[in-house]
Amino acid sequence: MIHSHGIGKTNGVPNRRPDDEDMTIALERPANTAPASPAPSRNAARIAAEKGVPVLDVVVPVHNEQAALADSVRGLHRHLSEQFPFTFRITIADNASVDATPVIAAGLAAEFAEVRVCRLEQKGRGRALHSVWADSDAPVLAYMDVDLSTDLAALLPLVAPLISGHSDVAIGTRLSRGSRVVRGPKREIISRCYNLILRSTLAARFSDAQCGFKAVRADVAHALLPHVADTGWFFDTELLVLAERAGLRIHEVPVDWVDDPDSRVRVAQTARRDLAGMARMAWRFLRGAGRIDGATYGRAELADQMGRQLVVFGLIGTISTGVSAGLFLALREPLGAVLANVVAVTATVAVNAWANRRFTFGRRGRLGRSSDYLRAGAIYLVGLVVSTFVLSAISPTDHLVELLALLATWSLTTVARFTVLSHTPITSTEVQP
Repeated sequence: MIHSHGIGKTNGVPNRRPDDEDMTIALERPANTAPASPAPSRNAARIAAEKGVPVLDVVVPVHNEQAALADSVRGLHRHLSEQFPFTFRITIADNASVDATPVIAAGLAAEFAEVRVCRLEQKGRGRALHSVWADSDAPVLAYMDVDLSTDLAALLPLVAPLISGHSDVAIGTRLSRGSRVVRGPKREIISRCYNLILRSTLAARFSDAQCGFKAVRADVAHALLPHVADTGWFFDTELLVLAERAGLRIHEVPVDWVDDPDSRVRVAQTARRDLAGMARMAWRFLRGAGRIDGATYGRAELADQMGRQLVVFGLIGTISTGVSAGLFLALREPLGAVLANVVAVTATVAVNAWANRRFTFGRRGRLGRSSDYLRAGAIYLVGLVVSTFVLSAISPTDHLVELLALLATWSLTTVARFTVLSHTPITSTEVQP
């Protein structure tokens, strides 16, 4: 259960939930429905002005933080009031505190019109963020740790790409060259090892999963939150991985960060739970689940007129042809030309189809996968029949002519594959649990 206080007005305007249609995004569109219009409809400042709500909702999750809460919230409020050019709200997410935190939080909500309090009766940072973000009416959502370890000067660069509609998720990173970080070697080693494991197991490309300084567009959050299972410290890592695998744009901001020596994070316990979370997600992905497809969020498709796609397709085709030619030459004598061709072509067809789908056309997950592979398989069979017919018409003693004929046949098959796969229609969206 969530109890809210101090929600009456934010920056002088009443708060309310947006209409249902404001939250309609690509993942929730019915099949065969065209995507929403591009970025102008996603401008957060305009949406907030129309709805009479704050542009940004900054969530500060707390549990027994009576010592730091008042100074941190006052400092955050002062920074936002003086330095932040958009309307804002600060939400204190009190997850089951048993000290004076609820009383202090209520006092802050009474002191500032832009501060509200949400009380949860169960512990868990992820649970608190999930609950508050799911209920927020602001178009841009953020959170930061109560210790304010991150310099607040990075807040506007963090959320600006989300307000403009350019990016979908934004994170502060302590691991880029432009970051300035003060912390002990133990925490440094653990952080870098964690992110290395994350990249190795889940193929994550973002640099810092654990920095307590993140933001997300509300429409993106509302789509991803139902698929985030963790309620603790792994929550934001899971959300980031799902967002990345959905093809969303993640913006990274180098931050100045000073370690809080009084941090109550139990490193060993948190590390175990994080590793368990990674293992759970890896298992889901291995089973083909956990992917969110079709998340274009109103971003228009970019035309690629004989550009990047053609280059990548050509590289993959060159590698596949080289492997097939090598196999054919190696197996020509023991197996004969026809059987050697069957083995050479078959050996590369599956990897070729996967690589082109993933790298040439940028398609991930299950959406349209069966159709892509069926088309690739049909082209493979046609190419195999044609190449077999060509080999049967060539003298078996002329190996060079055989190879040249096969290369010509494979090239024509490659052109057909590119033409068919590049025009594979994707007319529906789906979410894989």
